[in-house]
Amino acid sequence: MKLLLHCCCAPCSVSCIASLRAEKIEPHLFWYNPNIHPYTEYKSRKDCLNEFAKRENLALTSVDEYGLRVFLNEVYSQTDGDSIAHPQRCKKCYLMRLEKTASFAAQEGFSAFSTTLLISPYQDHEEIKRVGEEMAEKYGVEFLYRDFRPLFREGQSSARAANLYMQKYCGCVFSEEERYLAKSEHKIQRT
Repeated sequence: MKLLLHCCCAPCSVSCIASLRAEKIEPHLFWYNPNIHPYTEYKSRKDCLNEFAKRENLALTSVDEYGLRVFLNEVYSQTDGDSIAHPQRCKKCYLMRLEKTASFAAQEGFSAFSTTLLISPYQDHEEIKRVGEEMAEKYGVEFLYRDFRPLFREGQSSARAANLYMQKYCGCVFSEEERYLAKSEHKIQRT
């Protein structure tokens, strides 16, 4: 199987790749994450994935498009005004990234595509699967579904042991804001 694996970051890739290799599948990594903000965070994640791919002797294709405006336009176009609630913006984010992955996979002759987003217990697993299957049908390339979530903690530990850059939020500007608001609320409750 010739697999294109969309990678959101190196830490989430560790256990996904190990699991695929155990199945005798050698993935070709794919970086396309216009949702990640600010630029310093985007660059840190991209650079870490580049280093990880070299260390693991994996092919990596990067679509290097820092996309703050594109991402915000897409999210706002799918919402009703100020309603940029978590589920709606995440659905659009999954669609943006998996459509680009499926399109590239079809164009470059891959037989299947998947994503490391399937490892996170914090993402909407069923929505990722639904979008992946929709894009598979649209582009005529198989969506390789795997529930990598049981490997999440192990992968995070391995990533820390390998000194990979560990992010503190999913990547979008909204999740970064929510992280800081939660910290502020926690501080207020403690005082």
